[in-house]
Amino acid sequence: MAPSVTHVTGTVAGGVEVRFTQDGIAVCRFRLTETPTQWDATAQKWRDLEPIPYICTAWRDLASNAAESLVDGVSVLAKGRITGVKDDSIYLSVDDLGISLRRRIAYTETSLPSPIAARPYTAPPAPQPATAAPSPARPGSPPAWWEQRRSANWS
Repeated sequence: MAPSVTHVTGTVAGGVEVRFTQDGIAVCRFRLTETPTQWDATAQKWRDLEPIPYICTAWRDLASNAAESLVDGVSVLAKGRITGVKDDSIYLSVDDLGISLRRRIAYTETSLPSPIAARPYTAPPAPQPATAAPSPARPGSPPAWWEQRRSANWS
């Protein structure tokens, strides 16, 4: 019977170790901690359950990309096969891996912002209020531009 595929959402705990086989194939290993939650109806809130530790192994390009992309504390989504349970940890052979976008933005090589986007932004100077010509003191009199045009014979 083939091992079943499972999906795990967790947080990388510690660094990613990368090694190479004698044939030059990359293999990486990292720890992943999944903290399941459960709704507590009496308290009317979610509560964390016991964390589930995973020891994940990835191969070839996935291993190289994981080593370049993953750091301690990053939330990831992993798809893989459970290969064993030992010392209270679940061993997972990872087939696919992704960064969770729940709490962060992830950039890919093609979606990186341009260097111009990193330039400090300086706001344009605030417009200064125009100085109006002194208006006549009587309320209801025409505005100053009216008097200027009238005195210039409306040209």
